[in-house]
Amino acid sequence: MKTWTVIVALLVLPARAQATEWRAFAGIQSTDKGRQILAFLPNELWVHVGDTITWQFLTDEIHSVSFLTPGQIRPTYVVGCPGTGTTLDGSSFPGACVNSGTLVTGQSYTVRFPVAGNYRLVCLVHANMTGTIHVLNPSEILPHDQAYYNGEAEKEARQLLADGARLQAHGVAAAMRDSDDDDAHHQESGGGAASVTAGISEVVSTTGGGSHSVTVMRFMRERVVVHVGDTVEWTNFGPVVQHTVTFGTEPADPVPPSAGVTVDPDGARHAFINSPNDNVHSGYLTPERQERPGLAQQPSAQLRFRVTFTQPGTFQYICTLHDELGMVGQVIVLP
Repeated sequence: MKTWTVIVALLVLPARAQATEWRAFAGIQSTDKGRQILAFLPNELWVHVGDTITWQFLTDEIHSVSFLTPGQIRPTYVVGCPGTGTTLDGSSFPGACVNSGTLVTGQSYTVRFPVAGNYRLVCLVHANMTGTIHVLNPSEILPHDQAYYNGEAEKEARQLLADGARLQAHGVAAAMRDSDDDDAHHQESGGGAASVTAGISEVVSTTGGGSHSVTVMRFMRERVVVHVGDTVEWTNFGPVVQHTVTFGTEPADPVPPSAGVTVDPDGARHAFINSPNDNVHSGYLTPERQERPGLAQQPSAQLRFRVTFTQPGTFQYICTLHDELGMVGQVIVLP
């Protein structure tokens, strides 16, 4: 009788018969796609050995779900995992490098975790988009359930989108202020100037698991009116994302500036445009890596681009990296 009782007790124990499938999100965007939240939501999860996590991609801005091996040099998103680039949906980690490749809204990627440990989650496109996955043995009690993670993701998304609206207002105000200062500075020489904020961003740490970034993919003051001989200055106000200012045909390689772009004494790039048909490209306006101990000193970031307009007309321009998100602008040059 005692043996039978033990067997029955074992049969009714709440054994963990199958792995749990967890869900999280990669990226959030505003309705107009202008505010991009570069974040894993949530960016810290506790799961059991054998469980999977599926990340749903929710933005038109590309992201990746990537797990690098200890000591691995971070590759670019174009390279991905050495030798393979991307790995199959449902790949296991730890082991070899795991990388979803770049995905966008409507796509998803699943990773399985067969070994206990604490693993760093990164997006290879955005350096400050990180997270941590804690994989516990089945005997350990998990601190949260899926409903909790859903609630955290929703709460953080609202907060970060609100941060993006605040940043956008700041970008507009900065462009207006700088334009007023430029006009006052140039009155004596008879010239004029206008300023445009070419994107604005910030890094936000909301948990112990990693960091988020909030970025506005817009030219703030996307339409400016100047006169012949005036100069317009674009500034990337952000430590996170590179942008370009591109008139005419998009270059095959968007990194370097186009021919004829010079450098002013203060380090800003400068071009002259004579016709709406001219092809002029700023190259990447990109932040340098943040200053950290143990890294070589970096040069000053290349974040400013100036164009002097020598003829009247309507000049359309885009950011070659984010025009599909609506990052476009216009300069109207009056006689």
